[in-house]
Amino acid sequence: MTDWTETELSALRRAYASGTTRVSYDGKSVDYGSAEDLLARIRTIERAIAGVSQPLPIAGFAGFSRGDR
Repeated sequence: MTDWTETELSALRRAYASGTTRVSYDGKSVDYGSAEDLLARIRTIERAIAGVSQPLPIAGFAGFSRGDR
């Protein structure tokens, strides 16, 4: 589904930032089960709008030092 809008995404972000799971935009209202569900929806729409179909890979470098060498 690619008919998401920036208006919907903005409403989702505002709801997430305020700590609520009920989102209203363009005369529609949606209740999400949890903040995690809401955040997952935000990420899905962000990827769709950006044109990315797969989750972005996370790359990093881990290191440690014992401090005695």
